[in-house]
Amino acid sequence: MTNGKELLIKVKEKVGLGSTESSAETGKGKSKISKHVTHGYHTAKGKSAHPMEDYVFADFKQVEDNELGLFAIFDGHVSQDVPDYLRSHLFNNILKEPDFWTETENAVRKAYRITDSKILEKSADLGKGGSTAVTAILINCQKLVVANLGDSRAVISRNGKAKQLSVDHEPDSERKDIEDRGGFVTKFPGDVARVDGQLAVARAFGDKTMKDHLSSDPHITVEMIDEDTDFVLLASDGIWHVMNNQEAVDCIKNVKDAREAAKVLIEEALHRNSTDDISVVVVRFQ
Repeated sequence: MTNGKELLIKVKEKVGLGSTESSAETGKGKSKISKHVTHGYHTAKGKSAHPMEDYVFADFKQVEDNELGLFAIFDGHVSQDVPDYLRSHLFNNILKEPDFWTETENAVRKAYRITDSKILEKSADLGKGGSTAVTAILINCQKLVVANLGDSRAVISRNGKAKQLSVDHEPDSERKDIEDRGGFVTKFPGDVARVDGQLAVARAFGDKTMKDHLSSDPHITVEMIDEDTDFVLLASDGIWHVMNNQEAVDCIKNVKDAREAAKVLIEEALHRNSTDDISVVVVRFQ
């Protein structure tokens, strides 16, 4: 049963009254162990008829004597339920791994696989869709562990220079693996490459009907935070359709408030005619 608030949102969307501002999710926070480390996030719904399918997680969490910054963007396709499930469960599953503190990369990789298995088991409830993911775990403001599936990106800025920490898992670049699993890659004029003629990424959570042809093994990168580190940026593909990594860094390098930086980057993407859902998380180190 639809409650009054949901009904109002649906009516607004139907008559075109929903704006990116009114549907935006936004927030900010800061580290308790380093006054210079802050985070902010902002979202904007795209121009498609379907509801917003991007979900954001951004928080600092105390775990015994350690502080963890947990940041993520989950970009759903044909689904709100899968990215919502990821926002509620993925970090918990990572932190439950017994070797998280000693073998962090292995723990993240294992938790990604376990979470994907749970999503597939629950497909009757979560539906046939799926989600990309980019996650960043900041350990005691010193060590950053980034993992991703799909085409949401993590970019670090050091002395104003952009470096991509994630990998865009595009079907063309993983064609052989997809074909070895029994799938195929199509690319029609005016369109991007797609797995089985459908999905524009080669790795994702969920997607039960195509899972045999997709991977849920994340790319993982570890970076140490040093005095040259300006900020880390996570963003869904609505940003990367219209600007490259360095352009994104240049757009916000002088915006000291992390939440305002996320908002400024989205506004620039909209100015460049991005039509997709957009989510941005910025973690500033100075």
